[in-house]
Amino acid sequence: MDEKNAEQLKARTRAAFDAQAATNDAGMEGEHARRLYPHVLGEVRAAVAGLAAPRLLDLGCGTGALAERVLGVAPGAHLTCVDLSPRMAEAARARLAGRAEVLLGDAERLPFHDAGFDAAWCNDSFHHYPDPERAAFQAWRVLAPGGALVIGDAWQPAPARAVMNAWLPRSREGDVRIYSEAELRDILGAWFAEVSWRRVGMTACVAVARKGR
Repeated sequence: MDEKNAEQLKARTRAAFDAQAATNDAGMEGEHARRLYPHVLGEVRAAVAGLAAPRLLDLGCGTGALAERVLGVAPGAHLTCVDLSPRMAEAARARLAGRAEVLLGDAERLPFHDAGFDAAWCNDSFHHYPDPERAAFQAWRVLAPGGALVIGDAWQPAPARAVMNAWLPRSREGDVRIYSEAELRDILGAWFAEVSWRRVGMTACVAVARKGR
């Protein structure tokens, strides 16, 4: 995808989630993401088990609702959150109230040093990235050896996925693509040493990618 189209998609995503920020925690537009919370939370908790003060990164943090739950199971964590939407970032800052650093930013251009985090997660956001390969590389780069990236995202069986992917370029929310298991494994496997994938219900999946040591 060329840079102009990528920036147009990001602008649509930013505008859509700015508009949703006030209602995302209870409204229908945030329901899919909320259903994934316990699954992503469980994988993040397992990824940092045994670490007293894990360094954590939330990519596409939204209102900070999932980040708050992670802090509940990892109270000693140092948490950084990133979101493309100014209003979502503002909502996350208000919710987390100094317990995390919340930055306005792009998952494809992370402003962090290499190997600075022990685990990262991306919940219901990966399908918005115009350059998923770059986003995967950026996550790999900022993770320490042995670190894990947890992705919770949309999924559909092949016939429905083909229909959705034909329609998504017209979406006002800047969606890019719903990935098959094979596609997501390929994207993550280009950088990560281990990739697991599982379906969650009929419309979602969770993938865990481990960086080599």
